[in-house]
Amino acid sequence: MATYPMHVAGLVRDLPICKVDDGLYIGAFIMFGDAELTVACARDLLKLAEDTPYDYLFTAEAKSIPLIHEMARQSGAKKYFIARKGPKVYMPDPISVDDRSITTLSLQKLYLGSDDAALMQGKRILIVDDVISTGGSLKAMEKLVEKAGGTVAGRMAVLAEGGAAERNDIRFLAPLPVFNADGSVK
Repeated sequence: MATYPMHVAGLVRDLPICKVDDGLYIGAFIMFGDAELTVACARDLLKLAEDTPYDYLFTAEAKSIPLIHEMARQSGAKKYFIARKGPKVYMPDPISVDDRSITTLSLQKLYLGSDDAALMQGKRILIVDDVISTGGSLKAMEKLVEKAGGTVAGRMAVLAEGGAAERNDIRFLAPLPVFNADGSVK
């Protein structure tokens, strides 16, 4: 399998290149199980957020959960929010929005319990993700913040994939190219 050497937060990881469709391959950036990478990326994202006033951190399930937890731990935050991919029995009257990301083949929904939504009301929310590519999950999280009555204070990710690296409304640690079938950068 072809790989791409990704340099981020002072570390290097070889990302396997995976097929999305016949014309698009991506470098799979998976932080699960990589404590060193998670700690370093959380540290560097918090540095990027130093000039962004926010009340809470917010991410979508699942790959960025360890990242947001570590960001909360390092910053001393006592609470953060996670948009879930399905309603849970412990979520009172969940609100939901549609979500379509580059790595999800079908339309899905993101959910937030009304208890968490009430805490977001009137608060500044910093949206965090591991990789922003098409912006589908980012838009879904923004809609959840809006439905909850919060304000998006900023958007950040460890990596900005493909054209997302050209966006000026997100902060990120490093760009990640997209690839051709032979592993070459598009």
